[in-house]
Amino acid sequence: MRKRVLSALALLAIGFPALAIGGVPYYLLIGFFLAVAGWEYVEMTTASGARPSRWLVVGGVVAIATTRFFLAQYASAALAFSILALMVFHLVDYERGRDQAGTDFAISAGGLAYLGWVGSYLLEIRSVEYGGWWVMFILPTVWCVDTGAFMLGAAYGKNRMSPRLSPKKSWEGFAAGVFTGMLGGGFFAYAYSTWGPLHLPIWQGALFGLLIGLLTPFGDLGESMLKRQAGMKDSGNLLPGHGGAFDRIDSWLWGAVLGYYFITWFVR
Repeated sequence: MRKRVLSALALLAIGFPALAIGGVPYYLLIGFFLAVAGWEYVEMTTASGARPSRWLVVGGVVAIATTRFFLAQYASAALAFSILALMVFHLVDYERGRDQAGTDFAISAGGLAYLGWVGSYLLEIRSVEYGGWWVMFILPTVWCVDTGAFMLGAAYGKNRMSPRLSPKKSWEGFAAGVFTGMLGGGFFAYAYSTWGPLHLPIWQGALFGLLIGLLTPFGDLGESMLKRQAGMKDSGNLLPGHGGAFDRIDSWLWGAVLGYYFITWFVR
């Protein structure tokens, strides 16, 4: 627990200034996490018996994230050409004797889509008006869900939610996460509307917290699926007490997508 707290404080000390400044510092922070998560994704799927292209996956994730943040009009092209490059690589790999190259291609493309395209919503949120405030509304709400589920689930959890994917997760913890997500969403909506530039009713913030509480656990379970197949406890060891970069951002990915479309469809 001590390592977990110290790592969280160190991440906050680095992350908050980057978030406040925005621009290149924020891009470098999120881009670093996405690139390392891409590397870990390749490690996990390789341990499962696949043979994805490490450098094309990581390079593609970085290319997609970079264009989404700086040159949004070229982001779709970056995704498309990265996938085409993967196809060529795995065609050659098949010709060299790799019979499962078609499956490897699908796994490589999945990493690009999930960590490159979906992950880049973490960058895109910062680009909207008052983006820094929105990031500090979305991610802390995700953390409220994670913290409530972890602490109350550990104390009162009895009914296993997903025994194969994550034996420690319980329905009691899931319900606690939904509740704390609603509390957190409502509180941040009130705080940022009262002392900040956002105009978000408490009920709307609580509704977003409900959505986050119901859906972001699938991000954690999805990564657990990859780790179970690979026989790994953590995706890496980047953050003591937290595991790897993928372990840290698994729920953020879902929160970023849900948050971005919540803002653009229902708030703005």
